[in-house]
Amino acid sequence: MTRRSRFAPQSATGRLVLPLDVPTVAEARDLIAATRGAVGVYKIGMELQFAGGLELARELAGEGIDVFLDVKLLDIDNTIASAVRNIARMGVRFVTLHAYPKTMRAAVTALEDTGVTDLCLLGVTVLTSMDEADLAAAGYGKPVRDLVTSRAADARAAGMGGLVCSPLEAPLVRPLVGEELVIVTPGVRPAGSDHGDQKRVMTPADAIRAGSDYLVIGRPISRAADPRRAAEAIVEEIASAL
Repeated sequence: MTRRSRFAPQSATGRLVLPLDVPTVAEARDLIAATRGAVGVYKIGMELQFAGGLELARELAGEGIDVFLDVKLLDIDNTIASAVRNIARMGVRFVTLHAYPKTMRAAVTALEDTGVTDLCLLGVTVLTSMDEADLAAAGYGKPVRDLVTSRAADARAAGMGGLVCSPLEAPLVRPLVGEELVIVTPGVRPAGSDHGDQKRVMTPADAIRAGSDYLVIGRPISRAADPRRAAEAIVEEIASAL
Protein backbone atom coordinates (compact mmCIF):
# COMPACT_ATOMS: atom_id res chain seq x y z
CA MET A 1 0.00 0.00 0.00
CA THR A 2 1.49 3.35 -1.03
CA ARG A 3 1.54 6.36 1.24
CA ARG A 4 -0.59 9.38 0.38
CA SER A 5 1.33 12.37 -0.91
CA ARG A 6 1.81 15.27 1.48
CA PHE A 7 0.93 17.48 -1.48
CA ALA A 8 -2.53 15.94 -1.94
CA PRO A 9 -5.39 18.50 -2.01
CA GLN A 10 -7.44 18.87 1.15
CA SER A 11 -10.73 20.05 -0.37
CA ALA A 12 -12.65 20.37 -3.63
CA THR A 13 -11.68 24.06 -3.81
CA GLY A 14 -8.05 23.15 -3.18
CA ARG A 15 -8.06 21.04 -6.35
CA LEU A 16 -8.77 23.99 -8.65
CA VAL A 17 -5.75 25.72 -10.18
CA LEU A 18 -6.37 29.03 -11.95
CA PRO A 19 -3.69 30.25 -14.39
CA LEU A 20 -3.01 33.98 -14.18
CA ASP A 21 -2.49 34.11 -17.93
CA VAL A 22 -2.77 37.88 -18.27
CA PRO A 23 -0.19 40.40 -19.53
CA THR A 24 0.17 42.54 -16.40
CA VAL A 25 0.40 42.16 -12.65
CA ALA A 26 -2.48 44.65 -12.27
CA GLU A 27 -4.76 42.37 -14.29
CA ALA A 28 -3.54 39.38 -12.30
CA ARG A 29 -4.43 41.16 -9.06
CA ASP A 30 -7.91 41.89 -10.40
CA LEU A 31 -8.43 38.22 -11.26
CA ILE A 32 -7.19 37.14 -7.84
CA ALA A 33 -9.53 39.62 -6.15
CA ALA A 34 -12.44 38.33 -8.22
CA THR A 35 -11.81 34.66 -7.35
CA ARG A 36 -10.04 34.58 -3.99
CA GLY A 37 -11.54 31.88 -1.81
CA ALA A 38 -13.11 30.12 -4.80
CA VAL A 39 -9.76 28.88 -6.17
CA GLY A 40 -7.18 26.71 -4.40
CA VAL A 41 -4.00 27.53 -6.33
CA TYR A 42 -2.92 30.39 -8.60
CA LYS A 43 -0.59 29.48 -11.45
CA ILE A 44 1.94 31.99 -12.75
CA GLY A 45 3.20 31.08 -16.20
CA MET A 46 5.69 32.52 -18.64
CA GLU A 47 3.60 35.45 -19.86
CA LEU A 48 3.26 36.96 -16.40
CA GLN A 49 6.72 35.92 -15.24
CA PHE A 50 8.23 38.38 -17.70
CA ALA A 51 5.99 41.18 -16.44
CA GLY A 52 6.64 41.09 -12.70
CA GLY A 53 5.09 37.70 -12.00
CA LEU A 54 8.00 36.36 -9.98
CA GLU A 55 7.68 39.22 -7.51
CA LEU A 56 3.92 38.60 -7.37
CA ALA A 57 4.59 34.91 -6.67
CA ARG A 58 6.73 35.81 -3.65
CA GLU A 59 4.08 38.23 -2.41
CA LEU A 60 1.23 35.73 -2.71
CA ALA A 61 3.27 32.97 -1.08
CA GLY A 62 4.03 35.36 1.77
CA GLU A 63 0.28 35.79 2.27
CA GLY A 64 -0.17 32.05 2.58
CA ILE A 65 -1.66 31.57 -0.91
CA ASP A 66 -0.64 28.43 -2.78
CA VAL A 67 1.33 29.44 -5.87
CA PHE A 68 2.12 27.24 -8.87
CA LEU A 69 5.22 28.54 -10.64
CA ASP A 70 4.99 27.15 -14.17
CA VAL A 71 8.53 27.58 -15.49
CA LYS A 72 9.04 24.15 -17.15
CA LEU A 73 12.74 24.04 -16.33
CA LEU A 74 15.11 22.21 -18.67
CA ASP A 75 18.87 22.77 -18.71
CA ILE A 76 22.16 21.23 -17.65
CA ASP A 77 22.18 19.66 -14.19
CA ASN A 78 24.09 22.45 -12.43
CA THR A 79 21.75 25.12 -13.76
CA ILE A 80 18.66 23.11 -12.76
CA ALA A 81 20.05 22.61 -9.27
CA SER A 82 20.83 26.30 -8.82
CA ALA A 83 17.38 27.31 -10.08
CA VAL A 84 15.59 24.88 -7.78
CA ARG A 85 17.55 26.10 -4.76
CA ASN A 86 16.48 29.67 -5.49
CA ILE A 87 12.87 28.70 -6.18
CA ALA A 88 12.75 26.83 -2.86
CA ARG A 89 13.42 30.13 -1.09
CA MET A 90 10.41 31.80 -2.74
CA GLY A 91 7.84 29.90 -0.71
CA VAL A 92 5.80 28.71 -3.69
CA ARG A 93 3.91 25.42 -3.51
CA PHE A 94 4.51 23.95 -6.99
CA VAL A 95 7.13 24.31 -9.70
CA THR A 96 7.32 22.54 -13.06
CA LEU A 97 10.22 21.04 -14.98
CA HIS A 98 10.32 18.86 -18.05
CA ALA A 99 10.23 15.19 -17.08
CA TYR A 100 13.65 14.24 -18.40
CA PRO A 101 15.33 11.76 -16.02
CA LYS A 102 18.57 13.74 -15.49
CA THR A 103 16.66 16.99 -15.03
CA MET A 104 14.35 15.46 -12.42
CA ARG A 105 17.17 13.82 -10.50
CA ALA A 106 19.13 17.07 -10.36
CA ALA A 107 16.07 18.96 -9.15
CA VAL A 108 15.19 16.42 -6.44
CA THR A 109 18.75 16.34 -5.11
CA ALA A 110 18.95 20.13 -5.02
CA LEU A 111 15.62 20.43 -3.22
CA GLU A 112 16.67 17.85 -0.64
CA ASP A 113 19.84 19.85 -0.01
CA THR A 114 17.78 22.94 0.88
CA GLY A 115 15.78 21.16 3.56
CA VAL A 116 12.56 22.68 2.15
CA THR A 117 9.76 20.10 2.35
CA ASP A 118 6.70 22.04 1.19
CA LEU A 119 7.70 22.59 -2.47
CA CYS A 120 6.25 20.07 -4.91
CA LEU A 121 8.36 19.34 -7.98
CA LEU A 122 6.10 18.53 -10.94
CA GLY A 123 7.37 16.70 -14.02
CA VAL A 124 5.70 17.80 -17.26
CA THR A 125 5.19 14.69 -19.39
CA VAL A 126 3.66 15.73 -22.73
CA LEU A 127 2.03 19.12 -23.26
CA THR A 128 -1.75 18.91 -23.60
CA SER A 129 -1.55 21.03 -26.76
CA MET A 130 0.25 18.14 -28.49
CA ASP A 131 -1.18 15.06 -30.15
CA GLU A 132 0.33 12.07 -31.95
CA ALA A 133 1.11 14.07 -35.09
CA ASP A 134 2.85 16.78 -33.07
CA LEU A 135 5.02 14.20 -31.29
CA ALA A 136 5.97 12.60 -34.59
CA ALA A 137 6.87 15.99 -36.04
CA ALA A 138 9.09 16.62 -33.00
CA GLY A 139 10.99 13.40 -33.66
CA TYR A 140 9.54 11.15 -30.96
CA GLY A 141 9.17 7.54 -32.03
CA LYS A 142 6.42 6.54 -29.62
CA PRO A 143 2.76 7.47 -29.12
CA VAL A 144 1.61 9.96 -26.46
CA ARG A 145 0.45 7.37 -23.97
CA ASP A 146 3.75 5.48 -24.08
CA LEU A 147 5.84 8.61 -23.63
CA VAL A 148 3.64 9.81 -20.76
CA THR A 149 3.81 6.50 -18.91
CA SER A 150 7.57 6.14 -19.34
CA ARG A 151 8.10 9.65 -17.99
CA ALA A 152 5.74 8.93 -15.11
CA ALA A 153 7.82 5.92 -14.14
CA ASP A 154 10.99 8.03 -14.37
CA ALA A 155 9.41 10.71 -12.15
CA ARG A 156 8.55 8.23 -9.45
CA ALA A 157 12.03 6.72 -9.59
CA ALA A 158 13.57 10.19 -9.26
CA GLY A 159 11.49 11.05 -6.17
CA MET A 160 9.40 13.82 -7.71
CA GLY A 161 6.35 15.24 -5.99
CA GLY A 162 3.99 14.91 -8.92
CA LEU A 163 3.29 14.89 -12.63
CA VAL A 164 1.57 17.03 -15.22
CA CYS A 165 -0.33 15.12 -17.88
CA SER A 166 -3.62 15.29 -19.70
CA PRO A 167 -6.65 13.82 -17.92
CA LEU A 168 -6.83 11.22 -20.69
CA GLU A 169 -3.55 9.72 -19.41
CA ALA A 170 -4.37 10.00 -15.70
CA PRO A 171 -5.90 6.48 -15.55
CA LEU A 172 -2.69 5.10 -17.08
CA VAL A 173 -0.42 7.04 -14.76
CA ARG A 174 -2.20 6.45 -11.45
CA PRO A 175 -1.38 2.71 -11.23
CA LEU A 176 2.29 3.53 -11.94
CA VAL A 177 2.68 6.19 -9.25
CA GLY A 178 0.04 5.19 -6.71
CA GLU A 179 -0.89 7.90 -4.23
CA GLU A 180 2.71 8.97 -3.68
CA LEU A 181 2.71 11.48 -6.56
CA VAL A 182 0.00 14.01 -7.26
CA ILE A 183 -1.39 14.21 -10.78
CA VAL A 184 -2.00 17.70 -12.18
CA THR A 185 -4.05 17.94 -15.35
CA PRO A 186 -4.41 20.85 -17.73
CA GLY A 187 -6.70 20.28 -20.70
CA VAL A 188 -9.80 20.39 -18.50
CA ARG A 189 -12.86 22.16 -19.86
CA PRO A 190 -16.44 22.32 -18.56
CA ALA A 191 -18.98 20.83 -20.94
CA GLY A 192 -19.71 23.22 -23.80
CA SER A 193 -16.52 25.27 -23.36
CA ASP A 194 -14.20 26.11 -26.23
CA HIS A 195 -11.17 23.78 -26.22
CA GLY A 196 -8.89 26.56 -27.51
CA ASP A 197 -5.39 25.18 -28.15
CA GLN A 198 -5.94 22.09 -26.00
CA LYS A 199 -6.10 18.79 -27.89
CA ARG A 200 -6.44 16.18 -25.11
CA VAL A 201 -9.32 17.34 -22.95
CA MET A 202 -11.91 16.16 -20.43
CA THR A 203 -14.60 17.72 -18.21
CA PRO A 204 -13.77 18.49 -14.54
CA ALA A 205 -15.91 15.65 -13.15
CA ASP A 206 -14.50 13.14 -15.61
CA ALA A 207 -10.93 14.28 -14.87
CA ILE A 208 -11.45 13.71 -11.14
CA ARG A 209 -12.92 10.27 -11.78
CA ALA A 210 -9.95 9.50 -14.04
CA GLY A 211 -7.56 10.05 -11.14
CA SER A 212 -6.53 13.70 -11.36
CA ASP A 213 -5.71 15.50 -8.11
CA TYR A 214 -5.45 19.08 -9.38
CA LEU A 215 -7.25 20.59 -12.37
CA VAL A 216 -5.76 23.53 -14.26
CA ILE A 217 -8.65 25.54 -15.74
CA GLY A 218 -8.06 29.00 -17.16
CA ARG A 219 -10.17 30.65 -19.83
CA PRO A 220 -13.55 29.21 -18.73
CA ILE A 221 -12.98 31.17 -15.50
CA SER A 222 -10.84 34.17 -16.45
CA ARG A 223 -12.98 35.05 -19.48
CA ALA A 224 -16.32 34.45 -17.80
CA ALA A 225 -18.65 37.37 -17.12
CA ASP A 226 -18.50 36.38 -13.43
CA PRO A 227 -15.17 34.59 -12.75
CA ARG A 228 -16.06 33.80 -9.13
CA ARG A 229 -19.31 32.12 -10.05
CA ALA A 230 -17.58 30.21 -12.86
CA ALA A 231 -14.95 28.95 -10.40
CA GLU A 232 -17.60 28.03 -7.84
CA ALA A 233 -19.56 26.06 -10.45
CA ILE A 234 -16.42 24.08 -11.34
CA VAL A 235 -15.70 23.37 -7.66
CA GLU A 236 -19.27 22.11 -7.29
CA GLU A 237 -18.69 19.77 -10.22
CA ILE A 238 -15.41 18.59 -8.70
CA ALA A 239 -17.13 17.92 -5.36
CA SER A 240 -19.86 15.92 -7.07
CA ALA A 241 -17.24 13.60 -8.56
CA LEU A 242 -15.30 12.92 -5.36
